[in-house]
Amino acid sequence: MALLPVADALAQVLADIGPPDEEVVPLEDACGRVLTRDLAARLTQPPFAASAMDGYAVHGDGAAAIGTQWTVIGESAAGRGFQGAVAPGQAVRIFTGAPVPAGAGTVVIQENVSRAGERITAIDATAAGANIRAAGVDFTAGDVLLGRGRRLDAHTVTLAAAMGYGDVTVARRPVVAILATGDELVPPGVRPGPDQIVSSNPLGLAALVAQAGGVAKPLGIAPDRLDELAARIGEARGADILITIGGASVGDHDLVGAALKAQGLDLAFWKIALRPGKPLMFGRLGAMRVLGLPGNPVSALVTGRVFLVPLIKALLGAPAEARVTETATLTAALEANGPRLHLMRATLGRDTAGALTVTPLASQDSSLLSALAKADGLIWRAPDTPALDAGASVEIERLD
Repeated sequence: MALLPVADALAQVLADIGPPDEEVVPLEDACGRVLTRDLAARLTQPPFAASAMDGYAVHGDGAAAIGTQWTVIGESAAGRGFQGAVAPGQAVRIFTGAPVPAGAGTVVIQENVSRAGERITAIDATAAGANIRAAGVDFTAGDVLLGRGRRLDAHTVTLAAAMGYGDVTVARRPVVAILATGDELVPPGVRPGPDQIVSSNPLGLAALVAQAGGVAKPLGIAPDRLDELAARIGEARGADILITIGGASVGDHDLVGAALKAQGLDLAFWKIALRPGKPLMFGRLGAMRVLGLPGNPVSALVTGRVFLVPLIKALLGAPAEARVTETATLTAALEANGPRLHLMRATLGRDTAGALTVTPLASQDSSLLSALAKADGLIWRAPDTPALDAGASVEIERLD
């Protein structure tokens, strides 16, 4: 039976996703959250014409020629504007961000005048209307500045605050239950026995979940017993996604698939045309989506990037994004690829002309975490592509 292509598998994983659940959060807790409603400005920014510099707001909106004199009649500071009006021949001392008083149309910067008592004289020319930010030059009330599906960051949180919001409506974070399986596993920090290894995959996958905007729910390590697997799977009920790691192959001790089916798993597919990551399983337990990832660390993390991250973003209601790839020049030859999409771990660099280069790692073994940690890119090699010489162009994705 032919293996399922990666694009077709991803389409099944992302199928039938409805609008996300909403919740209202204070703006100080909104960084990283995804908006579920458009945000229109409640305020105008700035709400008044404001000075862009320290100086003097002078009467009229014409140019200020050298030698022009004015009498200073008051002061306008941020939060304490001048309450009167400026008449011909008059000026008001003004500071950055302060309201421009009525009757003034130009701000002469303080370096361009000399002052004697309450009289100032222009010692350099100033253009008409200079150094004034008009009311609403940034935005006006009613402007839709942040759209539904936007993930908030430091810049957009700041903008939302300036728009007049103290809280925002965002998508509920998907809960991702993560279950490692296998008698050979021990938790991080525990010294493994002679036949054991450290369970490192759940921590890496939890980090991917957090980066994508979800909430990781660790379920620990289940030994290779159907009753233990059933109990841990039961603990995942209520999560949006269940991730199982390892044990979904066809060996005598690979019991995850059997345990899930006993709980009512509706299996969509098992095995895909991907290297690393061939033994990937996907199905549903009621409303909960289940991804069975391979046990090898590189396979688990790579398939997590390809399938889990887009699934979390889709559940958040974020717009579908095409995978961001670039073209780079190979620094070493590559053999012909086999029948599966091969995501090759690689390091990126620049040649003497500044063009992007890529060097595949010497070993592509899917168990080598140290090699994955060295990589800052993936080479995307389509199935059945021919051998390539150094200097050829390939498609790459950056690892962040």
